[in-house]
Amino acid sequence: MKGVHFSSDDEEISLEYLYNIGLGHAKRGKPRDAIFYFDRVLLVEPTHTNALFNKANALGKLGNYEEAIMVYDKILKIKPDHPASLLNKGLAYHYLKRYDDAISCYDKIMILEPGNANVMYHKACTRALQNNTEEAISFLERAIVIDSQYAEKAGKDKDFDSLQNDERFKALVA
Repeated sequence: MKGVHFSSDDEEISLEYLYNIGLGHAKRGKPRDAIFYFDRVLLVEPTHTNALFNKANALGKLGNYEEAIMVYDKILKIKPDHPASLLNKGLAYHYLKRYDDAISCYDKIMILEPGNANVMYHKACTRALQNNTEEAISFLERAIVIDSQYAEKAGKDKDFDSLQNDERFKALVA
C-alpha cells in the first residue's frame, strides 16, 4: 500500500482484513467487489494463494474463464498439486468447451486423489459432452458408488442430456 508504512504485524493484519472483506463480498454474491479486495491483497503479497484462489473463483462467477485459468496457473506455479485449483481450472476449461484440457486437469487430480468422487463426476460430465458414453457412464458410476448424491445430481444435469435414453444411465440415476 503506497504511502502507508506498516510494521510487519500491522501489514499482516491489514492484508488479512482486506482478504476477509473480499471473502465477505464473494459469499454475498458480489464477485466484482471481492476481486477489488483480493487485488489489494495481491498488490502487497502477489503469492497469497488464498487471495489468488478466491479471485480466480470470482472471475469464474463472472464468466471470465480465460482470466480465471491464468490466475489458477499462478497458484499451480506456487503449489503444483493444489487440487482445488486443478479442479476449478478444469471446470473453467469445461465451460469454454475445451474438454481435453479439462480432462487433463481432472486426470492430474485423480493421480493425487484417486477416490475423489467430485472429480469423477465432472470427468463424467465432460466425457458425456464429448459423446464418450462408455467413459461417461463408467466415471459417473464410480462417483455414485463413492457418494450417492451424484445420482440425483446427474439426473438433473444438462451435461448428461446425450445419455437420457441410455438404460445404464437411467439405472444409475433412478
